[in-house]
Amino acid sequence: MQTDSHTYNQPDPATEARVEALLAQMTLPEKIGQLVQLNPFGPFDPDEYDRQKAEAAANGRPFTYIPPLRHDMEALLRAGRVGSFLNVMLPGVINHCQRIAVEESRLGIPLIAGGDVIHGFRTIFPIPLAESCTWNPPLLERAARVAAEEASASGIDWIFAPMIDVARDLRWGRIAEGAGEDPFVGMAMARARVRGFQAADLSSGRRIAACPKHYVGYGAAEAGRDYNTADFSERTLRDVYLPPFKAAFDAGAGSVMSAFNEISGIPATANPLLLRAILRDEWQWPGVVLSDYEAVHELIAHGLAADLKDAARLSILAGLDMEMVSEGYATHLADLVAAGDVPLALVDEAARRVLRLKFRLGLFAQPYTDETLAETIILRPDFRTLALEVAQESMVLLKNEDDILPLAPPTRLAVIGPLADSHADMLGCWSLHTHPEDVETVLDGLAAYLPADAWRYTPGCPIRASEPTDIAAAVTAVQDADVILLVVGESADMSGEGHSRTHLGLPGRQQELADALAATGKPIVCVLMNGRPLVIPRLAAQVKALLVGWHGGIRAGRAVADILFGAVNPSGKLTASWPRAEGQIPLYYAHKNTGRPAAAAGVKQFAEYFKSVYLDEPNSPLFPFGFGLSYTRFAYSDLRLDPPTITPEETLVVTATLRNVGSRAGAEVVQLYVRDLVGSVTRPVKELKGFQKVTLQPGERRAIRFELPAQALGFTGREMRTVVEPGAFRLWVGPDCRGGLEGSFTVEEAHRRG
Repeated sequence: MQTDSHTYNQPDPATEARVEALLAQMTLPEKIGQLVQLNPFGPFDPDEYDRQKAEAAANGRPFTYIPPLRHDMEALLRAGRVGSFLNVMLPGVINHCQRIAVEESRLGIPLIAGGDVIHGFRTIFPIPLAESCTWNPPLLERAARVAAEEASASGIDWIFAPMIDVARDLRWGRIAEGAGEDPFVGMAMARARVRGFQAADLSSGRRIAACPKHYVGYGAAEAGRDYNTADFSERTLRDVYLPPFKAAFDAGAGSVMSAFNEISGIPATANPLLLRAILRDEWQWPGVVLSDYEAVHELIAHGLAADLKDAARLSILAGLDMEMVSEGYATHLADLVAAGDVPLALVDEAARRVLRLKFRLGLFAQPYTDETLAETIILRPDFRTLALEVAQESMVLLKNEDDILPLAPPTRLAVIGPLADSHADMLGCWSLHTHPEDVETVLDGLAAYLPADAWRYTPGCPIRASEPTDIAAAVTAVQDADVILLVVGESADMSGEGHSRTHLGLPGRQQELADALAATGKPIVCVLMNGRPLVIPRLAAQVKALLVGWHGGIRAGRAVADILFGAVNPSGKLTASWPRAEGQIPLYYAHKNTGRPAAAAGVKQFAEYFKSVYLDEPNSPLFPFGFGLSYTRFAYSDLRLDPPTITPEETLVVTATLRNVGSRAGAEVVQLYVRDLVGSVTRPVKELKGFQKVTLQPGERRAIRFELPAQALGFTGREMRTVVEPGAFRLWVGPDCRGGLEGSFTVEEAHRRG
């Protein structure tokens, strides 16, 4: 069920009239001021830090250091030279500055306060990659609304999320922040999160605007190295990387953030194809385009701009509305207009969009935040309950040999591994409000199911190899145990922005620890707490069960325990493929067939068959896209396609029967894949075109129905326009990307019917 949400893309004549009336009164410096986003704080002041800390201690309050404002900030606010603040999440500070802007500047234009709220504000949910493994958009919409509730109560009007970059290179640390490798999943999650962030009727009485990022292609960074070049065809841009953004805009997103990367030699921040030709001319999208952090200044390092003035010129000409932090607009835009290098109309156009968003957010009517509200909103019990639900559904069971799970008390456990009692790492990357005390660890979760004398904890080794280990103590600790519970993975700072990795196995000496435990012959149940898919073929072969718990937020430990002991039946499915080796990267299910596909006989040369394969590994992943196990089993049958031939204007109805043939209630993610067998340009071997999450009781069966419009089969043709071509298609309905029930249908030209 969808929540009511605000949309910021529909024209409103009353708002437009107010914008134009205000714009007509503004000077050029005031217009430029609306295009400037700053961090208002000055440099760290150790004396002020000590004073605030002592004052907090004397009054028995938790200590939060508030830096002093930069020396010129109040003067800039009075002059109308600042339009927005970045990551100021302190209602008192925001209100102080807002009063200056509203009550002491000439026109009283309010600030818009933006912030990075990636997977929760204070109630931290699992990282977004984990959230996507729920395949449950309504659930994620509710989670995004909780983030909006807490952020709004803390003074935030503008959330720099969701991150909707399609990512197919696991080395890239920011894969943790998105929905994985598939644009269809990305579209579904983008719509849900935008609706949640922009939910109506927040407790604050205020509104939030979402800011999808990073527009566009950032997830295709070469070698998985953050901020690196991305280079791909316009067809790939349109078919893979743009669709989640279009979905976010269709859901009403009020803004977008441009990416750091270049595409085909032109950085996104100054790319007219992206910012003008597609956004404005083609999509007619009216929202605000914000740069990423100092991305305008970085045009100099890219080699596109000679200096900051040149960078500001290129950005405004390309269609960038607001500059984050680097102050090229603030310093140089007026001179560029005076010199005739930038038309005044472009400044008006950008300022108009910013003002429009501020009016639509209600900031002119309600500029201030209730400074006491956050105390009643933050970490509400129902928010914590939802965080547990999301964590439970996000976790993916990859192996369960001999049905070792769920565990049945009394079971004597030896709990081993550095992440079993790590509070901070469960918060994951991009949690600006780091409160480890909010977190339930795996040990905390176990305590709800087992008495203290039923398990023993020994870390065994740290996450990083440079720290001391005690693997021998871990081996000794497992001697009296029935089962080893091994909790390993990545620390929170091993994924996220600027945290790319080349080696994706277990970091440090954790694999050595697993080897030593496997040598004891004791059965191992492994829980991975990680921020990205890992390359773990050795570990996967050593353990009896493998549960991916991710960096699961504040309720991660309880969710793990609920699954281990069967209170919750795992239902998560992967949204990114897990390779057998780093050399397979990028690895994704929707690849092209090539002229020498692995499944074909190949061409015989020099007594060898030459195909598109590796010498030392299969092409296939260790764990495929869409895969995840349950404690029950599901059977698929009765696939029907009606009608088997459709025109481009018609819809194919796909039905099948799903039955729970196991002994437990469970949820299955039913997935629909299609292959276009022949096209005017080559097509992927499979594309996801639908999914449904279905919960069934033991023995229950249900008819599953998908409606597949022929228009959903469209792709970017030779003329760079979306086309639906006649021809033959194959279709699969099943539990993951590898197969399932299979059928065929045909799309024919409309004039041939009748």
